[in-house]
Amino acid sequence: MAHTKAEKVKNAKPVRDAQTTQSVILAVAEEEFAQHGFRGTRTEAIAAKTEVSKSMIYYYFKDKEGLYQAVLEQSHADLLETVDKLELEHLSPEIALKKFLKALLDCVSRNPKLPTIMFYEAVQNQGKYYKRSSSVNIDTTLVQILEQGVATGVFRQLDPFQSAINIMGTCLFYFIGVGNIQQFPQGKRLLSKAMLEQHAQEAIALILAGVRQS
Repeated sequence: MAHTKAEKVKNAKPVRDAQTTQSVILAVAEEEFAQHGFRGTRTEAIAAKTEVSKSMIYYYFKDKEGLYQAVLEQSHADLLETVDKLELEHLSPEIALKKFLKALLDCVSRNPKLPTIMFYEAVQNQGKYYKRSSSVNIDTTLVQILEQGVATGVFRQLDPFQSAINIMGTCLFYFIGVGNIQQFPQGKRLLSKAMLEQHAQEAIALILAGVRQS
């Protein structure tokens, strides 16, 4: 039987040290925030599932807001590190865009709860915590790639900001809408490795075709 990320972390060590305890809390909190959003998540539920007292959670993360902000940072850490290593500023705009999209989709495939957490962040909090997080750098990077592509004539005359919004929607709605999409016969195995790879290929091809000069 497959185990959740939280269960794997929770069972990692028979005796928890501080780092393991924080990892367990973050893993369970991520699942709760993905399911209920910031407003609907109860710290008591996280404490019960982690077998850690509420006071201990607050010892590590100060309060519910601190825990939520930590989850946002951790959820984006993989993507931020991957994108940073690509050194996109040294690549042509089209190659940079392709590598950025591949990194984005690979990272989200490894953590499919991330888009849902960000959806709740937009709906419930109007981006209050998003703007404080390093995840803003991801969207800024995409806009900069598009700006460079337009400036050098590689991409058509598009609005980089509006196009970045549409590109993110193309990549991430797949994960946000999984519950609805799975109702179609073709969507039964939406999060399987094969389907995730197909989604990445289709999304990247569609986006590149849309931004190129005709």
